[in-house]
Amino acid sequence: MDSRRCKCQWCGMKIAAPPGAQTISCPSCQSVTQIKPARNYGFANYPNANNNISPGFPARPGRLSPHANNFQPQQFNRPMSPQINNMRPPAVHGRKRAVLCGITYRGHPKSLKGSINDVLSMRYFLVEKLGFPNASVIVLTENEKDPYKYPTKANIRSALRWLVHGCQPGDSLVFHYSGHGTRVRDHDGDEIDGHDESLCPVDFETEGRILDDEINSTIVRPLPRGAILHGIIDTCFSGTFLDLPFLCRINRAGYFMWEDHRIRSYKGTNGGIAISISACDDHQNSGDTTAFTGFPMGALTYSFIQTLEQETKLTYGRLLMSMQNKIHEAQKGIGINGENETQEPQLSSSEQFDIHSKMVAI
Repeated sequence: MDSRRCKCQWCGMKIAAPPGAQTISCPSCQSVTQIKPARNYGFANYPNANNNISPGFPARPGRLSPHANNFQPQQFNRPMSPQINNMRPPAVHGRKRAVLCGITYRGHPKSLKGSINDVLSMRYFLVEKLGFPNASVIVLTENEKDPYKYPTKANIRSALRWLVHGCQPGDSLVFHYSGHGTRVRDHDGDEIDGHDESLCPVDFETEGRILDDEINSTIVRPLPRGAILHGIIDTCFSGTFLDLPFLCRINRAGYFMWEDHRIRSYKGTNGGIAISISACDDHQNSGDTTAFTGFPMGALTYSFIQTLEQETKLTYGRLLMSMQNKIHEAQKGIGINGENETQEPQLSSSEQFDIHSKMVAI
């Protein structure tokens, strides 16, 4: 039987595909092109050591129960675009790149209102204020026409692999997540509280969550010396969402100490620096609010952007305290998610440092 000619959907190179093949590997860019659209779309499998990880990813508050296993599988509407051959991922180069993921879970009883607003605001801030190239910022939401940017478990995992692929000294990476997050029982004994944190993709009820263990191994462990990763995590139960070894505890007066969360396994980087700024502690809920802008936004996302825009020579300590003050003021007013529950932003890191002298550099 004769082979047929196909085009690599990333670099455009023409490749001979064997009859009956469902995928082809490009000899030029090493990407994988699906000849038939798969049920779960994803960025082409960029060459990376994490290709053996099974799909999964967790999300945010209002929100799901810490042990949300009681939902019946639900079919989410997924855009099916026939123009797959026209899609291109951003080039993996440059000093700054970001993955921004916002999920509202449309049609679900626990749907959210502010998640897409969060990532659109973050994209504007990164591109217009911090100089991130627009082409090096991947946005995954339910509004995206490109099926590779729909926030399924497979797509989120592929985007995270893309984020760190080819990372070099001097690179600045950002992972921003706004959606549902849950806690699940820890089975490998590496969590002080006995629970893993997890991200909930739009298809989590059929495909499963993404545990913090996987997030750590995908975007934290490979980080080389001289590179920096910032996670901005706007979800419930998110204090240790990147599974970093050190968690900062700070009081209202600014006094702080680091908690060591290393138990059995190494959770750090390959010499780089990873910092997570999250909406709340591992046992707390976070929420959307209209208190800041009049339309729904995650309290953490808004307070983070506002603080960086309004203050110069900002340290991590000052950032954390300013966000706490903004969120407390919102809670005193019209509230967050209609609740009065405490929400305390958290800072965790791959290394310990003086949070009142180290400057924020994204």
